[in-house]
Amino acid sequence: MEQELKNSILKSGTTIIGVVCKDGIVMGSDRQTTAGNIVMSKNTQKTVVINEYLVISGTGNASDIEMQKKIIAAELRLKELRSKRRPTVREAANFIAMLTYRNIRNPSMIPSIVGTLVGGFNEDGTTELYTIEPAGTAIKVEDYDANFGSGMPYVLGLLEREYDPTMDAKKGVELVLSSLKASTQRDTGSGYGVDIFTIKKDGIKHELEQEIKQEFKNKQGIKR
Repeated sequence: MEQELKNSILKSGTTIIGVVCKDGIVMGSDRQTTAGNIVMSKNTQKTVVINEYLVISGTGNASDIEMQKKIIAAELRLKELRSKRRPTVREAANFIAMLTYRNIRNPSMIPSIVGTLVGGFNEDGTTELYTIEPAGTAIKVEDYDANFGSGMPYVLGLLEREYDPTMDAKKGVELVLSSLKASTQRDTGSGYGVDIFTIKKDGIKHELEQEIKQEFKNKQGIKR
Protein backbone atom coordinates (compact mmCIF):
# COMPACT_ATOMS: atom_id res chain seq x y z
CA MET A 1 0.00 0.00 0.00
CA GLU A 2 2.86 2.39 0.76
CA GLN A 3 4.30 1.92 -2.71
CA GLU A 4 0.84 2.30 -4.23
CA LEU A 5 0.41 5.69 -2.56
CA LYS A 6 3.89 6.81 -3.62
CA ASN A 7 3.09 5.89 -7.20
CA SER A 8 -0.23 7.73 -7.08
CA ILE A 9 1.50 10.93 -5.93
CA LEU A 10 3.79 10.80 -8.94
CA LYS A 11 0.88 10.20 -11.32
CA SER A 12 -1.48 12.81 -9.82
CA GLY A 13 -0.31 16.01 -11.44
CA THR A 14 -2.34 18.63 -9.60
CA THR A 15 -2.73 20.70 -6.45
CA ILE A 16 -5.97 20.60 -4.46
CA ILE A 17 -6.39 22.29 -1.09
CA GLY A 18 -9.08 22.42 1.58
CA VAL A 19 -8.97 24.68 4.65
CA VAL A 20 -11.33 24.71 7.65
CA CYS A 21 -12.21 28.22 8.83
CA LYS A 22 -14.29 29.44 11.75
CA ASP A 23 -17.20 30.36 9.47
CA GLY A 24 -16.90 27.74 6.73
CA ILE A 25 -14.67 25.82 4.35
CA VAL A 26 -12.35 27.10 1.61
CA MET A 27 -11.38 24.80 -1.27
CA GLY A 28 -9.17 25.47 -4.27
CA SER A 29 -7.13 23.92 -7.06
CA ASP A 30 -4.97 24.71 -10.06
CA ARG A 31 -6.10 24.24 -13.68
CA GLN A 32 -3.38 22.22 -15.40
CA THR A 33 -3.92 18.65 -16.59
CA THR A 34 -1.08 16.51 -17.86
CA ALA A 35 -0.37 13.22 -19.61
CA GLY A 36 3.13 12.25 -18.57
CA ASN A 37 5.33 15.21 -19.43
CA ILE A 38 2.77 16.80 -21.77
CA VAL A 39 0.37 19.56 -20.69
CA MET A 40 -2.99 18.48 -22.11
CA SER A 41 -5.12 21.35 -20.81
CA LYS A 42 -4.50 24.75 -19.23
CA ASN A 43 -8.08 25.44 -18.22
CA THR A 44 -9.54 22.45 -16.35
CA GLN A 45 -11.62 23.25 -13.28
CA LYS A 46 -10.69 20.61 -10.69
CA THR A 47 -12.83 21.98 -7.86
CA VAL A 48 -16.48 21.69 -8.82
CA VAL A 49 -19.93 22.11 -7.30
CA ILE A 50 -21.71 18.73 -7.23
CA ASN A 51 -25.05 20.03 -5.97
CA GLU A 52 -26.42 22.89 -3.88
CA TYR A 53 -24.54 21.80 -0.75
CA LEU A 54 -21.43 19.87 -1.86
CA VAL A 55 -18.08 20.69 -3.50
CA ILE A 56 -15.37 18.22 -4.47
CA SER A 57 -11.77 18.49 -5.66
CA GLY A 58 -10.09 15.55 -7.36
CA THR A 59 -6.57 14.45 -8.12
CA GLY A 60 -5.63 11.44 -10.24
CA ASN A 61 -6.76 10.07 -13.58
CA ALA A 62 -8.86 12.76 -15.29
CA SER A 63 -11.38 10.34 -16.85
CA ASP A 64 -11.91 8.59 -13.50
CA ILE A 65 -12.49 11.92 -11.78
CA GLU A 66 -15.04 13.01 -14.40
CA MET A 67 -16.94 9.72 -14.15
CA GLN A 68 -16.83 9.87 -10.36
CA LYS A 69 -18.38 13.35 -10.31
CA LYS A 70 -21.33 12.17 -12.42
CA ILE A 71 -21.89 9.06 -10.30
CA ILE A 72 -21.69 11.01 -7.04
CA ALA A 73 -24.25 13.61 -8.15
CA ALA A 74 -26.67 10.95 -9.38
CA GLU A 75 -26.33 8.61 -6.39
CA LEU A 76 -26.72 11.38 -3.82
CA ARG A 77 -29.87 12.56 -5.58
CA LEU A 78 -31.27 9.01 -5.57
CA LYS A 79 -30.43 8.66 -1.88
CA GLU A 80 -32.26 11.91 -1.17
CA LEU A 81 -35.36 10.79 -3.08
CA ARG A 82 -35.43 7.39 -1.39
CA SER A 83 -34.90 8.62 2.17
CA LYS A 84 -36.81 11.89 1.67
CA ARG A 85 -33.98 13.79 3.31
CA ARG A 86 -30.75 15.33 2.14
CA PRO A 87 -27.58 13.28 2.80
CA THR A 88 -25.12 14.83 5.24
CA VAL A 89 -21.61 15.80 4.20
CA ARG A 90 -20.32 12.83 6.18
CA GLU A 91 -22.63 10.44 4.34
CA ALA A 92 -21.53 11.87 1.00
CA ALA A 93 -17.85 11.52 1.94
CA ASN A 94 -18.34 7.92 3.07
CA PHE A 95 -20.12 7.10 -0.19
CA ILE A 96 -17.24 8.56 -2.21
CA ALA A 97 -14.76 6.61 -0.06
CA MET A 98 -16.68 3.39 -0.72
CA LEU A 99 -16.71 4.14 -4.45
CA THR A 100 -12.95 4.78 -4.43
CA TYR A 101 -12.24 1.62 -2.43
CA ARG A 102 -14.37 -0.50 -4.76
CA ASN A 103 -12.86 0.93 -7.93
CA ILE A 104 -9.23 0.22 -7.04
CA ARG A 105 -10.06 -3.38 -6.09
CA ASN A 106 -11.99 -4.34 -9.20
CA PRO A 107 -9.78 -6.23 -11.68
CA SER A 108 -8.83 -3.79 -14.43
CA MET A 109 -6.09 -3.19 -16.98
CA ILE A 110 -6.04 0.45 -15.87
CA PRO A 111 -6.87 0.74 -12.16
CA SER A 112 -8.74 3.80 -10.94
CA ILE A 113 -6.62 5.94 -8.60
CA VAL A 114 -8.41 9.08 -7.39
CA GLY A 115 -7.87 11.25 -4.33
CA THR A 116 -10.70 13.55 -3.30
CA LEU A 117 -11.46 16.47 -1.01
CA VAL A 118 -15.15 16.83 -0.11
CA GLY A 119 -16.58 19.95 1.48
CA GLY A 120 -20.15 20.96 2.16
CA PHE A 121 -22.76 22.30 4.55
CA ASN A 122 -25.42 20.31 6.36
CA GLU A 123 -29.08 21.20 6.82
CA ASP A 124 -28.34 22.44 10.34
CA GLY A 125 -25.84 24.96 8.93
CA THR A 126 -22.65 23.18 10.02
CA THR A 127 -19.84 22.84 7.48
CA GLU A 128 -17.45 19.90 7.13
CA LEU A 129 -14.38 18.93 5.12
CA TYR A 130 -13.27 15.36 4.41
CA THR A 131 -10.23 13.97 2.63
CA ILE A 132 -10.51 10.64 0.83
CA GLU A 133 -7.11 9.16 0.05
CA PRO A 134 -6.59 7.02 -3.07
CA ALA A 135 -7.01 3.74 -1.14
CA GLY A 136 -10.55 4.70 -0.09
CA THR A 137 -10.34 5.94 3.51
CA ALA A 138 -12.46 8.98 4.45
CA ILE A 139 -10.98 11.20 7.16
CA LYS A 140 -12.57 14.32 8.60
CA VAL A 141 -10.25 17.33 8.27
CA GLU A 142 -10.05 19.57 11.31
CA ASP A 143 -7.62 22.13 9.86
CA TYR A 144 -6.32 21.70 6.28
CA ASP A 145 -5.36 19.08 3.72
CA ALA A 146 -3.94 18.73 0.20
CA ASN A 147 -4.68 15.03 -0.36
CA PHE A 148 -2.14 13.21 -2.59
CA GLY A 149 -1.66 15.55 -5.54
CA SER A 150 1.81 16.22 -6.88
CA GLY A 151 1.65 19.72 -5.39
CA MET A 152 1.07 18.44 -1.86
CA PRO A 153 4.75 18.59 -0.72
CA TYR A 154 4.99 22.22 -1.83
CA VAL A 155 1.97 23.50 0.11
CA LEU A 156 1.86 21.56 3.39
CA GLY A 157 4.80 23.45 4.90
CA LEU A 158 3.23 26.80 4.03
CA LEU A 159 -0.14 25.73 5.42
CA GLU A 160 1.55 24.43 8.59
CA ARG A 161 3.18 27.80 9.15
CA GLU A 162 0.36 30.13 8.13
CA TYR A 163 -2.83 28.33 9.20
CA ASP A 164 -4.79 29.85 12.06
CA PRO A 165 -7.87 28.00 13.37
CA THR A 166 -9.52 31.33 14.20
CA MET A 167 -9.25 32.69 10.65
CA ASP A 168 -12.43 33.47 8.72
CA ALA A 169 -13.17 32.40 5.16
CA LYS A 170 -11.84 35.67 3.74
CA LYS A 171 -8.42 34.96 5.27
CA GLY A 172 -8.79 31.34 4.20
CA VAL A 173 -9.15 32.40 0.56
CA GLU A 174 -5.93 34.39 0.83
CA LEU A 175 -4.12 31.41 2.36
CA VAL A 176 -5.36 28.98 -0.30
CA LEU A 177 -4.40 31.41 -3.06
CA SER A 178 -0.86 31.89 -1.73
CA SER A 179 -0.50 28.12 -1.31
CA LEU A 180 -1.62 27.43 -4.88
CA LYS A 181 0.74 30.07 -6.23
CA ALA A 182 3.60 28.52 -4.26
CA SER A 183 2.80 25.13 -5.75
CA THR A 184 2.57 26.34 -9.33
CA GLN A 185 6.05 27.85 -8.99
CA ARG A 186 7.68 24.51 -8.12
CA ASP A 187 5.42 21.62 -9.11
CA THR A 188 5.59 20.72 -12.81
CA GLY A 189 2.14 19.10 -12.59
CA SER A 190 0.36 22.26 -11.43
CA GLY A 191 -0.20 25.65 -13.00
CA TYR A 192 -1.96 27.97 -15.45
CA GLY A 193 -4.72 29.16 -13.14
CA VAL A 194 -6.61 28.78 -9.87
CA ASP A 195 -10.20 28.30 -8.73
CA ILE A 196 -11.23 28.92 -5.12
CA PHE A 197 -14.62 28.27 -3.51
CA THR A 198 -16.07 29.12 -0.11
CA ILE A 199 -18.66 26.91 1.57
CA LYS A 200 -20.75 28.50 4.31
CA LYS A 201 -24.07 27.77 5.96
CA ASP A 202 -25.78 30.13 3.52
CA GLY A 203 -24.34 28.55 0.38
CA ILE A 204 -21.41 27.97 -1.98
CA LYS A 205 -19.58 30.75 -3.80
CA HIS A 206 -16.94 30.69 -6.52
CA GLU A 207 -14.75 33.35 -4.89
CA LEU A 208 -11.79 33.42 -7.24
CA GLU A 209 -11.18 32.43 -10.85
CA GLN A 210 -7.75 33.43 -12.10
CA GLU A 211 -5.66 32.61 -15.14
CA ILE A 212 -1.88 32.52 -14.84
CA LYS A 213 -0.15 33.74 -17.99
CA GLN A 214 3.52 33.63 -18.82
CA GLU A 215 5.26 36.75 -20.06
CA PHE A 216 8.62 36.67 -21.78
CA LYS A 217 10.96 39.62 -21.35
CA ASN A 218 14.39 40.40 -22.74
CA LYS A 219 17.16 41.70 -20.52
CA GLN A 220 15.93 45.29 -20.97
CA GLY A 221 12.59 44.32 -19.45
CA ILE A 222 10.63 44.67 -22.71
CA LYS A 223 7.76 42.20 -23.01
CA ARG A 224 7.66 39.93 -26.02
